[in-house]
Amino acid sequence: MASGLVVAGALVGAGSATADEVPAHQGGATAVLDGLKTYGTALLNDGGKKRKVSAGLFEMNVDGGGTLKTYCIDIHNPTQDRAKYLETPWKQTSLGGNDDAGKILWILQHSYPQVNDLSQLAEAAGTGTLTDETAAAGTQVAIWRFSDHVDVTAQDEQAEKLADWLEKSATGIAEPEASLTLDPVAVSGRSGERVGPVTVRTNAAQATVTPPADLASGVKVTDKAGKPVTTASDGDQLYFEVPAGSEEGTAALTVQAATSVPVGRAFAGVTKSQTQILAGSSESTVSAAATATWAKKGPIPTATAEKNCAKGGVDITVGNKGDEAFTFALDGKENTVEAGKTVTVTVPVAEDQAYDVTVTGPGGFSKTFKGVLDCKTTSSGTGGTETQTAGGEPTPTTATAGGSTTGGDDTNLAETGSSSATPMIAGIAIALVVVGGGAVVLLRRKGHTSSE
Repeated sequence: MASGLVVAGALVGAGSATADEVPAHQGGATAVLDGLKTYGTALLNDGGKKRKVSAGLFEMNVDGGGTLKTYCIDIHNPTQDRAKYLETPWKQTSLGGNDDAGKILWILQHSYPQVNDLSQLAEAAGTGTLTDETAAAGTQVAIWRFSDHVDVTAQDEQAEKLADWLEKSATGIAEPEASLTLDPVAVSGRSGERVGPVTVRTNAAQATVTPPADLASGVKVTDKAGKPVTTASDGDQLYFEVPAGSEEGTAALTVQAATSVPVGRAFAGVTKSQTQILAGSSESTVSAAATATWAKKGPIPTATAEKNCAKGGVDITVGNKGDEAFTFALDGKENTVEAGKTVTVTVPVAEDQAYDVTVTGPGGFSKTFKGVLDCKTTSSGTGGTETQTAGGEPTPTTATAGGSTTGGDDTNLAETGSSSATPMIAGIAIALVVVGGGAVVLLRRKGHTSSE
């Protein structure tokens, strides 16, 4: 599971050990970092010493098709080469506690590449001639002043004028909506009922919902009236219609669409990697998944986990739509969820640390959530700013937001991007929902336990 993302598990009745298909996050774009593509040079004042850093636009390749352009909002931490990123709400990144986050969005909307007429941008900012590289560098520098609150300047005079104009002009704008989410990502109920609803939120005109692959099971995805659905739009509600008498079980659906991801959406690494913010998107594949669990009687719980940056931990929420209480153990303590209720427990996690949180219950019941807590821009010492005295320019395929440049006698290289092979990367289990095709998968109970 990725840090900063909602993860969910559908868990069933008392006395059964279960572990089912788990959505990796509430939804949106999933992409792989392809490197720093358009950039210039900036000077970071780091404790009185000027360090040269590369400043500009990254590109990401979207799973299923599409390209994203992003800027860094995490100057002190490195990226990992070919890192996997997921569209993420601001509150689950450093932007959540940053009063200037809305100003970053203003900059993105009023500068390169959203304003791709560089003569128009130069005239508005009073910079003189701009190139793609100086426009990207100036925009990145202005963003860093709000995202990381650092003393940073662009080396190029025109880029610095652009950064100053953007900084002075920026005003707060509200966070953009996600490209595609499902809410909630886990529902439960009794056999013979319509289990749900799961509400679709998307900026796409229409999304695809594929009916169950196992038609013999009789489980259908419907609207509130029980009509089977194969497409959905923003605000539509989906239900799992479970035939009466069905034994305990679970089903997972995937909703998929092609759309442009809204500018200003945050992208967090699945493993520890520098947080990014979207500057531009082609039409891209976005997806979201949800699970439903049912049983004839007894407790019918669901479990979700969400990073809580405000409290410095991970919120584990266990709900119970059954007719009996459900008791579970978490973080060394027992908790009980009454029928029809939910309980949320915040498990403390240190910044930049991997977490491995397990919910256990009667009869071998077990559910595990893994990820990395990454809520701050300051380096923790486990992969932050590294220095060296000299180096060459980063190649376009190197994922770096502070790549190598040759410094003078008093200037060291601030390398905030190239892979530092942080120890936490090894051993982190990553379970991503498979998208592409969007089939609804019916999973029957087998009485075994696994973890996502």
